[in-house]
Amino acid sequence: MTPEPQPTLTTSRPQPAAVVRPQDRVTPALKSAGHVIVDSLVAHGVERTYVVPGESFLDVLDGLHQSSIETIVCRHEGGAAYMAEADGKMQQRPGVAMVTRGPGAANAHVGLHTAWQDSTPMLLFVGLIPFAHRDREAFQEFDIKSWFDTGAKRVMVLDHPERASEIVAEAMFAAMSGRPGPVVVGLPEDVIRQQVSPALHPAIPVAAGGLSGTDSAALKAALAESSKPLFVTGGNDWTQEAAGQLTAWLERHHIPAAAEWRTQGTVSFDSPSYVGPIGYGRPRPTYDLLEETDLLVFVGTVPGDVITDGFVCRQDWSKKNFLVTADPSLRGRSGPVSRQILAKPDAFVRDLEGIDLPVKEEWKAWTARMRAEQESFAALPPAAPAPGQARMDTLMANLVPRLPGDAMVTFGAGEHTNWAHRYFPTRRYASMISARNGSMGYSVPSAIAASLAAPGRRVVTIAGDGEFLMNGQELATAAQYGATPLVVVMDNQEYGTIRTHQERHYPQRVSGTQLKNPDFALMAQAFGGFGITVTEDRDVPAALDAALAAIDDDGMFALIHLIVEQRVKAY
Repeated sequence: MTPEPQPTLTTSRPQPAAVVRPQDRVTPALKSAGHVIVDSLVAHGVERTYVVPGESFLDVLDGLHQSSIETIVCRHEGGAAYMAEADGKMQQRPGVAMVTRGPGAANAHVGLHTAWQDSTPMLLFVGLIPFAHRDREAFQEFDIKSWFDTGAKRVMVLDHPERASEIVAEAMFAAMSGRPGPVVVGLPEDVIRQQVSPALHPAIPVAAGGLSGTDSAALKAALAESSKPLFVTGGNDWTQEAAGQLTAWLERHHIPAAAEWRTQGTVSFDSPSYVGPIGYGRPRPTYDLLEETDLLVFVGTVPGDVITDGFVCRQDWSKKNFLVTADPSLRGRSGPVSRQILAKPDAFVRDLEGIDLPVKEEWKAWTARMRAEQESFAALPPAAPAPGQARMDTLMANLVPRLPGDAMVTFGAGEHTNWAHRYFPTRRYASMISARNGSMGYSVPSAIAASLAAPGRRVVTIAGDGEFLMNGQELATAAQYGATPLVVVMDNQEYGTIRTHQERHYPQRVSGTQLKNPDFALMAQAFGGFGITVTEDRDVPAALDAALAAIDDDGMFALIHLIVEQRVKAY
C-alpha cells in the first residue's frame, strides 16, 4: 500500500543580521578644528579676512586656502586690524583679522581699541602657543585675557576643539549684539589641528529691539511739545535703507539732524534736514545748537565726551534727551537722560515711521536757519588756483565736483581731516569711514578695506604726513590685491593737531612736533601705484586729473603728495 504524501511544512525564521565591521561604518568625514572655524566664518557671511601669517594658526590658513573667503595678507598687524575694523563699519557683520601670538597680538591692539571706542563689530583671531606649553614662559607666550579683557566685549580661548564652530557663532553674536564691539578669540596651535565633527553651529539671532507702545507715545508727546527738536545720528549699526527712511521722515516733518563726529552720511549731505557735524573742531553754530535745542534725540550713539566738548555742553539736568541705543548700560553717556529706547537704528526707524505729526512753523524756521548755516560752511572755495604754494582748499574745490554720488572718504586723525568734514559730500550711509578714537595710521588701511569691499565706488583717503607714515607700507597690500583708492597726503611737515595744542598752552615753544619727510610720490611709485608731488597751487588741477586717470584707466591706486604751508586750517 502506497503511503499518503505528507504535507510539506514551510517555516520562516529570522535571517541573521548582516555583520557590519567597524571599518564599514559610514560616518561624516572629520575635519580639523581650524578648518571648521573657516567653514563657520563662511556660513556667517564673511567675505574676506585680513591677516599677518604666523605658525601658530597655520591650520586656519590652510582652511582658508580653498575657501570662498578672500585672504588679504597685510604688512603689519596694526594695518590688518585697522582694515578689519573698517570692514566692520561697512558691513552688516564683523570685520575679521588674524594675527599671531605675542608681538603680533601686541601690534594688533591699536585696531582693537579703535573698534572698542567706535563701537565697531570686529573679530580678532590670535594664534597661541600649544596648550601643553601654557604657563611655562614658552616662546611668544602671553596672557590673552589679561591683555585684552578691558578692551574687548569678550575674550575666548578655544581649549576644546569640538567647540570650534560654537565659539565662532558666540563671537559673532557678542560682536553684534547690544552696542557692537570687538571680540578676541585665542587659537592654541595644537588644539586647532585636532579632528572634530564638521557640523556647524547655527548663527545666533541678534535682538534689534524697537519702539514699545509707551516709547512711541513718549517720543510723540515730546516732539509735539518741542519747538526746536534735533536728531543726532551716529554709530556703525545702520543700513542704507534705514538711513534713507530716516532722512525721508525728517524731511517730511522739517526736523533737523546733525552727525556725530566722523560719521557723516547717515542723513545725506544734500538733505534739507542735514545741519552738519558735531564734534572736535566743529563749526560754532552746531556747538551752540546743542544748548539751544529743546529736545535731542540721539540715534545709534550717546552724548559722550567728544559731542559734549569734554562733558561740558548739554549737562543741565532739565534738558530733554532721548537716547536710542541697544546698549542697556549707556556706556559713555553724559548729561540728562529723559528716556532710553532700547533699539538698533533700523528697528527704531522702522517704528518711527508710524509716528506722524503736524509740521510746526517753528520746526520749518529752525531747520531752515541751521541748514543755511551748514550750506554756507560747506560751500566750496574757489577752484581757480592761487599764486604760490599748494593749498588743500584748491584740491577740495577741484576734487568734489568730480566725485560720483556714492563716493567714500576715509581718514585717520589730525587737522587734515577737517577738509573732509567741511567739504566732502557724504550722501549715503558708510560714506565716511574714520577712527573716532583719534587713532593715527588709519587712513591707508581703511581706504584699502573700503576699496576692496566696494570696488565700484570712488574711495578717497586724506592723510596727514605724520599719520601716513604710520601705515603707508600697506600700499603694498593695495597693489597686491587691486585696491584703487585716491590717497591725498597733506604734507605740512608737522604733527599739526599737537602743534595747535602746543601753541595754545606753550606759545612760541615748538618742541617735538616738527617732521622731515621723504618724497611720498616716489614711495607710491615704488609700491606699484601712481604718485605725483605738488608744490605749486597752479599744478593742483592737472595732478588731480592725472591721479584719477591712473585709477580709472590703469586700475591702480594713486597718491597726490601735496606740500602745503604750516598752520593753514580748514576752519
